[in-house]
Amino acid sequence: MSEEKDPQLIAHLAKRGVDDKMVMGHPAGLFVLFFTEMWERFSYYGMRALLVIFLVGELTTGGWEWSRQDAMNLFGLYTMFVYFTPLLGGIIADKLTGFKKAIIIGALLMTLGHGSMALEGIHQYFFYLGLILMILGNGMFKPNISSMVGQLYPDNSTKKDAGYTIFYMGINAGAFLGMLLCGYIGEKIGWHYGFGLAGVFMFFGMLQFYFATKLFGVIGESPEETKQGLAAGKEAEEEDTTPANVRRDRLIVVGVLMFFSIFFFLSFEQAGGSMTIFAQDYTQRVLEGNTGITFKWVDALLTLFPLVIVTYVLWSLGKQIYAKYPTTILFTAISFAIVWGLGVWKIGREFSVEETEVTVSWFQILNSFFIITLASAFSKMWEKVWNPVGPIKFALGLILVGVGFAVLAFGAKDIPQGAATASVSMIWLILAYFFHTTGELCLSPVGLSYVSKLSPKKLLGLIFGLWFTASAIANGLAQFLGGYIDQIVAEHSMTYFFGIFAVLPASAGLVLILLSPKLKKMMHGIH
Repeated sequence: MSEEKDPQLIAHLAKRGVDDKMVMGHPAGLFVLFFTEMWERFSYYGMRALLVIFLVGELTTGGWEWSRQDAMNLFGLYTMFVYFTPLLGGIIADKLTGFKKAIIIGALLMTLGHGSMALEGIHQYFFYLGLILMILGNGMFKPNISSMVGQLYPDNSTKKDAGYTIFYMGINAGAFLGMLLCGYIGEKIGWHYGFGLAGVFMFFGMLQFYFATKLFGVIGESPEETKQGLAAGKEAEEEDTTPANVRRDRLIVVGVLMFFSIFFFLSFEQAGGSMTIFAQDYTQRVLEGNTGITFKWVDALLTLFPLVIVTYVLWSLGKQIYAKYPTTILFTAISFAIVWGLGVWKIGREFSVEETEVTVSWFQILNSFFIITLASAFSKMWEKVWNPVGPIKFALGLILVGVGFAVLAFGAKDIPQGAATASVSMIWLILAYFFHTTGELCLSPVGLSYVSKLSPKKLLGLIFGLWFTASAIANGLAQFLGGYIDQIVAEHSMTYFFGIFAVLPASAGLVLILLSPKLKKMMHGIH
């Protein structure tokens, strides 16, 4: 990515009092947000990877031995509220706290939530209290950090979509490491250790952001602090002179994209529910002989490769901002040292045992691994090769997630009707996650970018909250439908079950392609 400074971007940052140091051609602030979001996703996905497995786990292993349907119902309620509360968090940030304080409050609540879940062995109430705290914390954190990313760039900057894609790589680096390490420790060592580890890195993420807040100038400050920034000579956001009919049309486009995102996440979020059940009970996970040894080496490379990439990003950021913000870099470096230690320990432990049993949570890391390896390519493609309008990118995402489930449906074709267990090859799950990831790269970071571009600035936190509300609806529906896996497999087949999640998003994608010319006009020049 070019290191050459973009004059339009530099002018935009100067008006807001933002440090104009660049990392890989983007504002250094993007990478502070990158690491903050990375540790938050580490904690969220680290816990989420364990939730269903813990609930259905046998009492003898420390699990609660719930039924699959009850476990997925609780999982669905949790993820639904996780995506509903950003609506309130966005309003609170817009009207009262500003984005910066909201992010810190959210991170603190989530840290306390993980600590509470780590005490689930003392009493089950700690488990439920932890879930509530994480729901509330996520509501304050999630919409507001996404809003700050968008405000680092002018609306028509060619770097904005690329910036969100880089930010999305940070999201998935955290998700990857969280699912890999928390999932492994939770399944192999103890559930409460996995839950507790997730909170440690949420705490580090909060600290590294707190000590870098001045880097962002007036971006993310409360209304009162923004006024004080003006008095100090910093320029706030320009007055919005967009005609009312243009604002209305753009908000309609945002609403349409939100609606179609429900079809995507309805299928995509099966990863934490029915696909986890498929990995646990229907996939061959015990590997022997050369196959087991090969997997150990592959797993070792999977563990180290993302660590090398994000360590390089940290080094690049540190060179630019360490002199002014040493504490931020220090806390991030400490957390990286811990993760490197855990990663090396995990690799050594696996090579020391004869039997190779792939953990259930391991499959969930594939999505994040593919994001980390493909995000840069997609970013460059949107920036330099092919950059279709947002609705077309959305449609591609919907079709690709459908393809992933079609692959999984094909792989499950030999599972007998009503079977409670099977030993299907891992390759089908791996391919499904690959197609799901390519679909996600076409839809999720693009969705964040278009919400930022098309929304009135004074309502940005609210609109991001509504964006995540659509995800809440999708998550609730996803786990509600996923809870019928046993019934559908008994009455039809596993292929029929996964076929449902192939047809729904692909059909929605085709409809969106037909609507795209009209939506393009309604965006009034925003690309």
